[in-house]
Amino acid sequence: MPPRLDELTMARRAASELQPGQVAALGSGLPARVAEVVPNGAAIQLLSDGGALGYSLTGGADSAGGPSLCGPNGLPVALEKGGSVVGMADWAALLRGGHVEVAIVQPARVSAAGDLLGWTTAATPGLFAPGRTVDLAAGGCKVIAMLPHIGSDNSPNIVAESIPVADGRSCVSMVITDIAVIRVEDGVLVLSEVAPGWRFDDIAAMTGAPLSPSGDLKEMAPNLEHLKTERPGKVFPDGPSAITDLQDGATVMIDGFGGPGGMAHHLLVSLRDRGTKGLTIISNTIGIARIVNFGTPAGKLAIDHSILVENGQVAKAIATYPVSPSASRPSTFELAYRRGEVELELVPQGTLAERLRAGGAGIYAFYTPTGAGTLIAEGKESRVIDGKEYILEQALTADFCLIRGHKADTLGNVVYKGTSRNFNAVMAPSARVTIVEVDEVVEAGELAPELIVTPGIYVDRIVIRPEGFSPYE
Repeated sequence: MPPRLDELTMARRAASELQPGQVAALGSGLPARVAEVVPNGAAIQLLSDGGALGYSLTGGADSAGGPSLCGPNGLPVALEKGGSVVGMADWAALLRGGHVEVAIVQPARVSAAGDLLGWTTAATPGLFAPGRTVDLAAGGCKVIAMLPHIGSDNSPNIVAESIPVADGRSCVSMVITDIAVIRVEDGVLVLSEVAPGWRFDDIAAMTGAPLSPSGDLKEMAPNLEHLKTERPGKVFPDGPSAITDLQDGATVMIDGFGGPGGMAHHLLVSLRDRGTKGLTIISNTIGIARIVNFGTPAGKLAIDHSILVENGQVAKAIATYPVSPSASRPSTFELAYRRGEVELELVPQGTLAERLRAGGAGIYAFYTPTGAGTLIAEGKESRVIDGKEYILEQALTADFCLIRGHKADTLGNVVYKGTSRNFNAVMAPSARVTIVEVDEVVEAGELAPELIVTPGIYVDRIVIRPEGFSPYE
């Protein structure tokens, strides 16, 4: 038989599936070696459950990190410029929330249906030990399996039958072995590439499931040149250019607390001037800063959600504080609500934060005791757990998120200052398009990785607040 591929060649073939701008989560074993073959400065970010987002084995000349950061095999890694540090809950949220384009895992076996069985589960029959494998199998938008074509006992690792105790069902779309590349297409295994010197008949004989040749079956020749490119730019010249695709009827997350701090005022004005209609606004408040006047100079009005309500752009608000603390000074939203011009969904403040977090973390719904037995619970499913009543709340997501940060780098990593952190950081992962307004943009690597609150993976566009711009009218 011809020679089999070595591990680094298999890793190069897996890395060739990555595209610029993507995030790839690596499992232990063979997938961990992908970090060894990715070109320096490649426009991708590798994610490890050891706490590193955007890492390599050696890092760039100015890389940051330390021995406390490790890759999926437990070996030390270094952050590339613009890399950040994440916790285990963040790692899982990145996967569940759909923020990871590719997950690469080494299972013990793969079935024709794309099921996979993890090494830990296979090694301990009757004792289920999922580890990271289940997260990777369920979280990656595209799951690639890397494994030897046959096991140490010469039995096939690619099998026909559904695995009785699987760590992932119908999740694998591509299998890379030491002799072949196989695509999983609607329960059919299609051989698309062979290792040098190997023939279809030889590979089919070593596969424990029916195998079909691709119409363009070719020899494996991994190429990583496409990864040697600049990262897509995220910095926009101004607010109007950053929201050109924010259309009528969109759902928009906009932060807001008691006062004017923490709101993306320049983006708010840009949205008002654009005139987009029928918006659903998700926010802690909906125009309260203009009423309470915390820190507002005499004779000025704070720029807040009120400018959108006054302009007839808001159809609905999902908020905690929709009313003024003063009965004699109703907010613009209150007056519009009384006239029947807007709808309201009232959410307790802590529940709002958790619904936002859940939206970004891929958790569809959760039970909470907050609001049980009150008007908040009307129309919602309830359940008694351990003698206490809980109500079911659904996660919140949005089309756009307009948030305020203090400083960002060119990759979109954000740090906050003061009030700007309250809801902005939890909103950022929960929108399809997140736009952040900051005071300053620096080059990648200039923000301390440990201080980054919102990794750039969550940020799509950056706008610098114009010099001299005032948050008051």
